[in-house]
This record gives sequence, structure tokens and C-alpha cells, in this order.
Amino acid sequence: MSSKTFSAATVLVALALVGSVLTGCAASGNRVAGSDDAGPPVAGGTLRFAVLDAPANLDPHSGSSYPESLITSNITDKLTYQNPETGAIEPWLAKSWDINPELTEFTFRLRDDVTFTDGSKFTADSVKENFDLLGFGDKALGIVPVTAYWVGYTSTTVLDPTTVKVVFNRPNAGFLQALSLYFSGIVGHSTLQLTKEQRALAQNLVTTGPFVVAEHVYQQKTVLRKRPGYNWAPASRKHNGEAYLDAVEISVIPEAAVRTGALRAGQVDAILDVNNTDEAPLKAEGYRIVAQLIPGRDISFDLKTDRFPTDDRAVREAVKLGWNRDALAKTVLTSSYKVSSSVISSRVPGHVDFSAELKQDRAKAEQILESAGWKKGSDGIRVDAQGRRLELALLGINNLVNNKPAYELIQQDLRKIGIDLKLDVLPIPDYTAAATQQKRWNIQVANQSRADVAVLEQVYSPQYTNSSKLAPENPLYQQAIDKLSAVSKTLDPGKRAEAAEAAQRFLLVDQVLTVPVYNPAQVTAASPRVHNVGYEAQSRNVFYDTWIEPR
Repeated sequence: MSSKTFSAATVLVALALVGSVLTGCAASGNRVAGSDDAGPPVAGGTLRFAVLDAPANLDPHSGSSYPESLITSNITDKLTYQNPETGAIEPWLAKSWDINPELTEFTFRLRDDVTFTDGSKFTADSVKENFDLLGFGDKALGIVPVTAYWVGYTSTTVLDPTTVKVVFNRPNAGFLQALSLYFSGIVGHSTLQLTKEQRALAQNLVTTGPFVVAEHVYQQKTVLRKRPGYNWAPASRKHNGEAYLDAVEISVIPEAAVRTGALRAGQVDAILDVNNTDEAPLKAEGYRIVAQLIPGRDISFDLKTDRFPTDDRAVREAVKLGWNRDALAKTVLTSSYKVSSSVISSRVPGHVDFSAELKQDRAKAEQILESAGWKKGSDGIRVDAQGRRLELALLGINNLVNNKPAYELIQQDLRKIGIDLKLDVLPIPDYTAAATQQKRWNIQVANQSRADVAVLEQVYSPQYTNSSKLAPENPLYQQAIDKLSAVSKTLDPGKRAEAAEAAQRFLLVDQVLTVPVYNPAQVTAASPRVHNVGYEAQSRNVFYDTWIEPR
């Protein structure tokens, strides 16, 4: 190996160092779900598991909701594995890799013992087929590229049956971590030939993972069955070989109280999306509560700079200062969640604690608005010199139990300083449709799962999602590109830490383009018979190590 080339071991150590030094990513408290002390696992049995939302699109490359990525996380494997306890990037389908100093060329050496569910062999050609579709898309098949992670993708070259080289035209320090995400799951040749609509169907999925989709009835249930002969899990998993469970039956139960009732009645063995008020009672009754904070961008108010009045920095600053985080922690959240201390989770390597900047200061917020010409009207809501109300339209997703009550608390506090926050908190399909009405919203609220600081560039850079809607003529446009792209230009721990700090400061303090609210978590409640309830690094439930005591 050239001295100028980063090896897999070098990168793994560097990423682990960044994670441990900057964020304390090791398992502790509610940060990373651990195993229980139940003795030797028992193979066999069916886990009955209930969720809030229905998975619709089962294509690993395009299914993006939590229930969809939960399914695809259990049926596909990736080239790399992000250890959920350490944050380190480890080998999986790729045994090792080298990276050039510019972070534009990635050479992977692959396992030669992996097969797809149709019996075909996983090879370097499989990687090229998947990566070309992810990087370029296919207009004829109706498939768009995964632009947020693959901008600058140039090619994948097959060097031999077990070696590929992937090339970008710009540095991509987050690429190894991106390859561990749910959308990077490798699928078989026959699946890749299908249209977007055909690929979403369970019967068309050809994958390499420890489970296969045996049955899928939309809005009712999805059944996963163990794949016989599976034997290529990452080395740091709790075991190798086949999954312990014979099957997982995932039922859709939208109402939180009904899910909890089904668990108590023994109709299901475990539930996701546990209602806050149910956590303590279920734990007291002997159920196991397993929570893991979701790494990535926290639930955040992304403030649109292309629409009045959030084009005014004074308004954005007042939104940041105008509400009470302590009240949020005490009245809305449980100990499974955390009030945001930055725009990214504390589980993301590179996180910096900005809690001192994220505190309620009602007097300062009102002074800022007054100085900017916003005067209180007769109804308490401020108006500008032209008589326009300080009214902000917010679009949010009603897919997490804390979202709506959190936004309502902030709405009440902001009204006290003269800001009228109008809430539209919608189910995922309605949110997706409403999000296309770009000029309607001052604030859009969501989170983005990704345990790498490159999530900031992905979400906020004008070259990517551009969540703040910075226009090219805006002086902040190029500043945002420069500040945010710096996190993708180095794997040196010290330099990447500096770039991460500068990016967070730019978004939160210098320009106030986003106001983080809380770090969401996935919370599972399980019967005492269920063991090793776990999550992958992005906090999707994975059932490979899970086992259940016989009745």
C-alpha cells in the first residue's frame, strides 16, 4: 500500500477516534441500545412486532420512511458497517479498502462467499450495477440518483471479480459511512432491471441479507423470514451464521394506545413508537424499554430565507431565543430523548455543544424584534412598518410521538414575544405532498438520520438539499457552500473537527438558518421473553441478533 493511500484500518481508527474524542459515542445511558443478560440465545420462534406507520415502498434504494428503511435494513447487506456503539466504520461485504489522499478514489476488496436470494453470486459486477444506478439513476426505469450522497460520482470500475474502484470528481470523506446506510443495501441483478414501481414490490426483491420478505400486505403487515445459509455478518455483531428468529411479523397499528394494549394483551411481543406516557408504566410492569437516540440532524426548524418574514435574520434569531427548552424536557420529552445542543445529535462524530447559544432569552428576543422594526399590534402579534403580521407557516411530520406537542409548546412561547406560529403537522403522505409547495412555508421541520457530520452539507448546502433555500444572489449562498463542503474534504480527525465546529456555528449562531428542537429516539417496548432488541447505527431496528424464549 502506498504511504499516500488511506487503508481501511487507518480510516477505521480515524473515525473511531473522532467519535470517541468529540462525542463520547460509546454505549452509555440511552445513547446506544445494548444487549440484556439473558444467557445463551435460543434459536427459533416468531417475533410479533408492531409499528406506527405502514411501509409502502420496499425498494432499498428509494424507500425512505422509517418503516420502509426498517424492512430494508433487515433484508440487505452493505459494503461497510457502522458500529452503533463506537461509530467506527467496519468491513462487511467489503473486506478492506484503500482511499487516495484526495478522497476521490475508493478501492474495495470484496468477499467471495456471498450469494443473493436467487442463488446468484455477489461479485464486483454487482457493486458496479448498484453504484451506477445510485449515482446516475436510470430515466428509462424512472429511477433518480441518490444525489445527496452521490454528487460528483464519476464511475465504478471492475478491476477483477472481487475488486472495484469508485471515483468521484470531488472529495467525499463521508462516503464510507454513506455506504453503511439503509439505502446502500446491495440488491441483485434481476431487481436492478425493473422499473421504480416494480422494484417496490416484495416479490421482486433479490438481496443478500439475513431475512427475506415472505409476505407484504400494505397497511396491515410485513412478514420477514430467516434466510437459510446466511453466514457473512460483520465481525462485531453478537454472532455469525443465520439469524436466531425464524420469522418477524411486523404489524401496522397506528394508534399508540392500541399498540400498547396489544403488547399488554400478548397479541404482539414488542412495539415501536412507544407513547411517552406509557414508558414508565410498561417498565414498572416488567416490559423491557430499549431506546436509542437517532444520530444525524435533530428535529429542527429549518428557516426559509426565500420567504417573508424568515428572510429577516432578526426574526430567525427571535425564533431561536423565544422558547423554553427546560419546559420541553419536563413536559414533553422523556429520558429516552434529549433537548438539542446542536443541529446534529451528540451521537454524530464532530458534534459540538452549543447549549449556551440555545437558551430562552425572551427579553433579548423582543429587543431584537423591536430594533428590526417589528411592533406589537393590538392582538399581541407584531407587525412591520407596512402593517404585515409576524406570522410564520410551519410544516412538520406527525410521525414521532413528541413532534406535535413540542411544536405546540414552542408556538405558545413564541406568541408571548409577538410571533404567530401557524402549525401544519401532517402524516407522511400529506407532508410529502405539502412539501412540494415550496413558497408556502417559512419553516419546515424534520430530522435526517446519518451518523456522520457530512449530514450538514447534505441537508443545508445549496449544492445539495438547500433546506434554507439560499438563492444564488444571496451573499450567504457561497459562504454556505464553502463552510459546509469543508467537512467532506478531510479524514484527518483534527481538521474534520474544526470544519464540523465551523459548520455548526455558521448554521446556528452566525446566520441562524436552523433552530434545533430535540434529538429524537426510537423507543421499543418488549416482552421479557424478547432478548437482544437492537438497532443499527442509524437507529433502525435490526432483528439479526434478537431471540425469543419459547412459550
